[in-house]
Amino acid sequence: MKRGLSEACYKFFSNMSNPTRLAVLEKLMEKPMSVNELADALKQEQSMVSHNLKQLLECNFITQQRRGKQRIYSANQETIGALLKILDNHAQKYCPTGGKCHLRGD
Repeated sequence: MKRGLSEACYKFFSNMSNPTRLAVLEKLMEKPMSVNELADALKQEQSMVSHNLKQLLECNFITQQRRGKQRIYSANQETIGALLKILDNHAQKYCPTGGKCHLRGD
């Protein structure tokens, strides 16, 4: 495994470092959504969103419920919601830009 990390930690941080998956998590923190709603909100192809939802489901970052023929996805508020709140708090309190990070070259 890379740099001595356990497989679970590696998979966790790999999921969290993917921009599409982070965008999906942010949208699902706002409200539960279907794959088509997510694709529209993110301006992404439905197949790309579906692929990323599968990865998030594998790690239980999100849950799904059936509503008729649709699957509605929700963020795992207990763990991922709490984690994102901790990250926001850290950024607000400790980041030199007060949580408003900038990419290099901006």
